[in-house]
Amino acid sequence: MASSSRFYALDALRGLAIALMILVNTPGSWQHVYSPLLHASWDGFTFADIVFPAFLFVVGAAMFYALRHASLTPATVQRIVKRGLLLVAIGILLNWFPFTKPLAELRLPGVLQRIGLCYTLAAPLVLLIKVRYIPLLSIALLVLYWMLLLIFGSGQPFSLAGNAVLKLDMLLFGPNHLYQGFGISFDPEGLLSTLPAVVSVLVGYYVATNLVQHSAKAGALWLVKCATVLFIAAWLCSMFWPVNKALWSGSYVLLSSAIMLLILAVLVWVSDVLAKRALVQPLITYGTNPLFIYILSWLWAVCLSLIPAGDSNLYQYSFELLTTVLAPKQASLLFAVLHVLWFWWLSRVLYQRNIIIRL
Repeated sequence: MASSSRFYALDALRGLAIALMILVNTPGSWQHVYSPLLHASWDGFTFADIVFPAFLFVVGAAMFYALRHASLTPATVQRIVKRGLLLVAIGILLNWFPFTKPLAELRLPGVLQRIGLCYTLAAPLVLLIKVRYIPLLSIALLVLYWMLLLIFGSGQPFSLAGNAVLKLDMLLFGPNHLYQGFGISFDPEGLLSTLPAVVSVLVGYYVATNLVQHSAKAGALWLVKCATVLFIAAWLCSMFWPVNKALWSGSYVLLSSAIMLLILAVLVWVSDVLAKRALVQPLITYGTNPLFIYILSWLWAVCLSLIPAGDSNLYQYSFELLTTVLAPKQASLLFAVLHVLWFWWLSRVLYQRNIIIRL
């Protein structure tokens, strides 16, 4: 497989990740969403639950290209930590935007915060150990996390009220600084559950490093074989550790990683084996500024909700216009799809001008 083609398929996967993230995060109304586009309420797996692991996977894959000539020096660690802290800071500011919420109620964890922490932890690890040991390191991290949940959890250690993730976050952050969407103060991007999320990054890095050693066809087949192993491992693991996105359980890591490998295999097959690169070019376009587009989509949605329109705000008013011709769930989905297209167009403008905004 040529270097450009590998980069092409991974860029397409990155574009798919940001497109799906906008699709899931920007419905017309959270009261009218098709169930596959909603995260599992606790145990279980939905279409929406693949989105965040996909983003972490491509962070790991991109890390291979960014760090393949680097070594673990103080200067490198400083750059890694600086970038990680920048992402954490931006994430906290997004949670606070438009800066009207009292600081005492500001949610501290979040998506960008998790990405920043995972990058900060994973990058030194891949520089410290040989690539062939990454699977063993990943298993060790998942086992360590599982043991911490069992040791420090109470009652049912994988339940909403009894898990150790909740206990640590309550101790460090307090209830008012956590996500409130589960009926109690519990954050799906909690500090302790960042540990298994690091594995999602390591999987992406490991896959990227191994693809360079294969031709296009052999690489796609290798991905399918690895995905099969991960599917079996996820099934076995789920017998004693339920698939759970909110806790980022080991079975969830294995299942989401298996799905990522299959999707990447399809992209490699289409773009490199069949040489149908035009089919994935829109995803390539979307993948050039993923973090910037994610931040922009967040700010856009919040700003729309601040602009008065009709009896509510522009966000709600736009959705209600669509409901005049469509059923609520259909209107909500179309609203999200239109946002995906809108931000694809913005990505295309940046792509055509060769503007890369690095964070």
